[in-house]
Formats: sequence, structure tokens, C-alpha cells
Amino acid sequence: MEQHLSPQQHINELTIGELKTLISETVKETMEEVIENMEALSSPSFLSAVKEARKEYKAGKTTKLEDMFNV
Repeated sequence: MEQHLSPQQHINELTIGELKTLISETVKETMEEVIENMEALSSPSFLSAVKEARKEYKAGKTTKLEDMFNV
């Protein structure tokens, strides 16, 4: 059974099982992010899109977040 801990809970208040779960979940999430980043960075189309976006940014071709979402 998965148990989420409150941000206020101190490490010394955790049981060994809770600490193991916390570490395991953190490592899993981090590894998923690393793999996702590696896949993206090995994609020529992704890298091309990043280069194009940087050119547009430098040229001042940007859109305000408020305009994108009509906020």
C-alpha cells in the first residue's frame, strides 16, 4: 500500500519501510527523467526544434503565456 508523507514529516519520524519507499520512489522518478532526457537528446528532430526555438527567441519572436492561454 503506497503511503504519501506530508512535507512536514521529519526523517527521524519515518519508519524504515517509509524511508525505503521514499528513496525508491525518488530514484525511480529520477531515472525516468534521465531516460526521457536521453531519448529526447538523441532525437535529431528534437534537437532541430530546440535550435529553431532558440533562433526565434533571439530574434524576439516570442508569445506571452497570457496570450497563449487567453489569461
